[in-house]
Amino acid sequence: MIIELTKSVSNIVTQSPPPAPSATVFRLSCLNSDMGTKAKKAMKKSLKKVNAIKPSESADFLPLEGGPGRKLPVLKPLENTSPVLYIGRIPHGFYEKEMEAYFGQFGTIKRLRIARNKKTGKSRHFGFIEFESPEVAKIVADTMHNYLLFEHLLQVFVVPLEHVHPRLWKGFNYRYKPVDSLQIERERHDKERTIEEHRKLVDRVMKRDKKRRKRIEAAGIDYECPEIVGNLQPAPKKIKFDED
Repeated sequence: MIIELTKSVSNIVTQSPPPAPSATVFRLSCLNSDMGTKAKKAMKKSLKKVNAIKPSESADFLPLEGGPGRKLPVLKPLENTSPVLYIGRIPHGFYEKEMEAYFGQFGTIKRLRIARNKKTGKSRHFGFIEFESPEVAKIVADTMHNYLLFEHLLQVFVVPLEHVHPRLWKGFNYRYKPVDSLQIERERHDKERTIEEHRKLVDRVMKRDKKRRKRIEAAGIDYECPEIVGNLQPAPKKIKFDED
């Protein structure tokens, strides 16, 4: 009797149904299933839209979320931002002070330079001006280009920054003083010489005189050249008086 009861109890335990899932687990599974179907439907719709749209030739790209093709925005080329101007055909008399006073009406001038001859110091009729603002430089270039000034048509252009030489403004505020070659030659001629230096000077003069005589004779000219008498002792450059 006891054995039969234990068998029946074991059968009941083995045949009992599995435990029911909790409420929270059931709700999460329902939400996941609902979200999955909605996402699938949305994806199918977007794919249908993308497939239905024919890419136009003028469109630059198609958006991932669907929709008509889009064009890239047209970018305007960057304007020159250089404040440096080249000025050509500068007339005579229109130099640094005059240019600074004239072009200073447009805006503040940082640097100004006129190209000059290294030997004579004369203007080479072109120069450069740098303004503080590149907008002012552009206005000056537009206004003063082909402007008639003292019978000269000014040529004014904006110089791009990549074309501005790094040594362009070296010594820009330096008023060039040309070398006085006449003064240098005068000092060389009038300097006091030693006896040896004076002898060499006389020898050079005599050699040149002989060459001149030969050329005159070769040309068939009857001319008697005056004799050159050289003094071996150099003449004193300063007259010295006795103290008496």
